[in-house]
Amino acid sequence: MRVPYSWLCEWVAVPWEARELGNRLTLSGFELEALEPAAPDFSGVIVAEILEATKHPQADKLQVCRVSTGSGEPVQIVCGASNARAGLKSALATVGARLPGGVHIKAAKLRGVESQGMLASARELGLADGSSGIVELPADAPVGRSLREYLGLDEAVLEFSVTANRGDAMSILGIAREVAALSGRPVTGPQSPPVSVSVQDTFPVTLEAKSACPKFVGRVIRGVNNRAVTPLWMRERLRRCGVRSISPVVDVTNYVLLELGQPMHAYDLRKLRDGIVVRHARAGESITLLDGRTVTAEPDVLFITDGEGPVGAAGIMGGERTSVSEDTTDVFLEVAYFAPNAIRGRARRWNLATDASQRYERGVDPGLQERAAERATEFILAIAGGQAGPLTLSLSGEHVPQRPTVALRRTQLARLLGTTIDPERVTSTLTALGMQVTTTDAGWGVTPPSHRFDITIEADLIEEVARIIGFDAIPEVDALVPQQFSTLPEQRPADRALYETLTARGYYEAITYSFVDPARQKRLFPEREGLALSNPISADLSVMRVSLWPGLLHVTLENQRRQQTRIRLFERGTRFATANGVVQEIDTLAGVACGARLPEQWGVSKDSRAPVDFFDVKADVEALLAGTGAFSEFTFEPDALSCLHPGRCARIRRNGREVGWMGELHPTLVREMDFTYPPVLFELDVEGLAVTRPAFQDISRFPSVRRDLAVVVDEGVPLSALRERVGLAAPSLLRHILVFDVYRGPGVEPGRKSVALGLIFQDITRTLTDEDADRAVASIVSELRVSLNARIRE
Repeated sequence: MRVPYSWLCEWVAVPWEARELGNRLTLSGFELEALEPAAPDFSGVIVAEILEATKHPQADKLQVCRVSTGSGEPVQIVCGASNARAGLKSALATVGARLPGGVHIKAAKLRGVESQGMLASARELGLADGSSGIVELPADAPVGRSLREYLGLDEAVLEFSVTANRGDAMSILGIAREVAALSGRPVTGPQSPPVSVSVQDTFPVTLEAKSACPKFVGRVIRGVNNRAVTPLWMRERLRRCGVRSISPVVDVTNYVLLELGQPMHAYDLRKLRDGIVVRHARAGESITLLDGRTVTAEPDVLFITDGEGPVGAAGIMGGERTSVSEDTTDVFLEVAYFAPNAIRGRARRWNLATDASQRYERGVDPGLQERAAERATEFILAIAGGQAGPLTLSLSGEHVPQRPTVALRRTQLARLLGTTIDPERVTSTLTALGMQVTTTDAGWGVTPPSHRFDITIEADLIEEVARIIGFDAIPEVDALVPQQFSTLPEQRPADRALYETLTARGYYEAITYSFVDPARQKRLFPEREGLALSNPISADLSVMRVSLWPGLLHVTLENQRRQQTRIRLFERGTRFATANGVVQEIDTLAGVACGARLPEQWGVSKDSRAPVDFFDVKADVEALLAGTGAFSEFTFEPDALSCLHPGRCARIRRNGREVGWMGELHPTLVREMDFTYPPVLFELDVEGLAVTRPAFQDISRFPSVRRDLAVVVDEGVPLSALRERVGLAAPSLLRHILVFDVYRGPGVEPGRKSVALGLIFQDITRTLTDEDADRAVASIVSELRVSLNARIRE
């Protein structure tokens, strides 16, 4: 919400400068996101008047203008704008002026004619994204005055973040109410008395969907000149709030929306047929909106219709068929109250987010419509002329929301805030917020104003008291009762141990949304069904994640786009698995590695600068598994997962139970997502990393014996199978197994490999003899021949 400081001051006497105002509103719940002047920095630009404009002798599209600067002789300016004409007052950048973008104005010759400055457009001054000519100023603009001073372009514009529950604050009036409550000063904004009715024309309105639209105020205005020029002060205020000026009628509706927070719509009365009917859409019914797109509505979408069909998507956007244009002379104003539940989420189905839908979804004051209609009529008659008809009210009183009284107990107020607040101060604080307060034996009975949809329970009132009084004014005290902490099961891995293991290996922690892009997730996991959100914040964040990989891959891509060549990221979070209609929330640890194996430096070989591969990340995962104290319980089994590279992925099991996956991203996905290097990913269930209590083991006082053994096995035999069979053959004496060579080549049959094993034998009761070691090796060789079709390589 953008708030020009001067506009706010029209509604309340602000006792603070802009920066202090932003700080105070931030502390009361409206975070200041930006504070900037109303226009970019420029200097040397004044109000000037064109006295004469003649055709350039050497160029058809240029004019030579004699321009008055308010003092001294007129200056000569060569101008190419089509709207440059005698009598026009405009913005003149004098010689030496400095414009946005580092532009400096100098005297110059254009096609042989001297030009002593430049008549500037709004775009060149940073006042608009585009413009069709030079700035046109009112006839009473003082010639020679600084443009910044005349237009007040050094005024501060504050931008606040308004939370979703505070739709009442999405207006100048809403922010003024907050400032009034904080400062103790009244809201004294402009009043809008009823305008004089000149014609008795009305247009019929029927409410069929009374619960969705219980109140509809309308007015006919005839004889409007929509070709008139919107006053500069109004266009400037709209611009400072981020709204483009279109035409007088549309500008007025936008202005009232920003000022009062009441969305409204103007129809071309000549294009309406029979009468307005507010109803829900019929199956398959469509409408062409003001932005030109045609959308098909579901039956829960509210439509404004006439005798020929839909003329507007209620609370979202008007229809193209009945829109006002320059030729419009008769207008029908719609100022309605729509229930938030009837509007919420509908615009997002069409990838829309309009100013109207944002306010209606959060809740618009049901008592504001008449005031807004009078305010808009006042402006239209003043700017575009015309004759106003009477206000017509279509009302279903039983469906208009009423604010119930909420009880506030003194004891609960003191318990939640940890301090006692003077009862009179509580009463004055709530009253300053527009609430009706009565005193009761237990505390207070509080009736919120009609615009406060967020006040429904006692805790809401306590929050209001705290934020207006100021959280910094509430003393910090020790808890009255010692806090009790539950014990941490010793089997649960310590978070710090997991994180330090990964950070020590070069990983950085990432935090991503629990909801992800449904298209990307479906591409990665076509076999897994994601839980769809009923009210997502955006279309590309509309399903709950079934894995942490979609978020990590997105972050990896963002880092790659920022020229990061070596990326290591991990995340601890919840993934959501759906089975038979039941949703499981699984605590998960996942990671991704992409880019060079080692950081670039002079002391590493070219191989070390090669991209990270499956085995590099496998070593990182093994470091995590070793922290459980039961590394031997884990196995890596070759398997297939749709999003991983065939032959470069593995399922991780602990004692036969699946606890995770790891592998390289599928080559097709690497190309589709435009990765420079293939990412390698892992994902582990934190529950599967349970720590085994360490048990005491004697350390042998006797020397160990090593035997090296070269075993030829089939290419498909994994090391884990070799380890398992060797361990079964000599369980009592074998202490360690080392793999120090893998050979393929001459002397080894095609389709087979030679694996060199280092076998470490040791006993805790005696020194082993060569015969003991030889018997153990013979047992191992025999077992490998039988179980793995192995032979000893001589």
